[in-house]
Amino acid sequence: MTKKMNVLVLAPHTDDGELGCGGSMAKLIEEGHAVYYSAFSICEDSLPEGVPKNILETEVKLALKKTGIKEENLIIHRFPVRKFALHRQEILDTIITLKDRIKPDLIFMPSSFSLHQDHQVVYNEGLRALKHCNCLGYDLPWDT
Repeated sequence: MTKKMNVLVLAPHTDDGELGCGGSMAKLIEEGHAVYYSAFSICEDSLPEGVPKNILETEVKLALKKTGIKEENLIIHRFPVRKFALHRQEILDTIITLKDRIKPDLIFMPSSFSLHQDHQVVYNEGLRALKHCNCLGYDLPWDT
């Protein structure tokens, strides 16, 4: 690819994008493309008692540093885990804002086959907001 692209990764939870398409993100960055990562939840309600509530935010920052994503290209939202359906409209609005701000040439989002309820919301709202964009779905090992 000769044209440098803006790439947007939609990750329902902080580990989804790097586990689903981390190799692709690293390769695209290596080729000089700008990669943006939007995590919709840091899953505070899923953490065991005694674990710092921001641990998954800390971990995603460390993981994405390994792929080469710039810190300013990491966007973290605080939607409550397993309750995305209750925030469907706000998630749609968030994705539209990301599209308008980043103007992505390529988007990675959860596969349409994902069984997790939060992944389904991000996929459906992503498809709705980005229907005229180049979108690729990523699978996670536990969804196959």
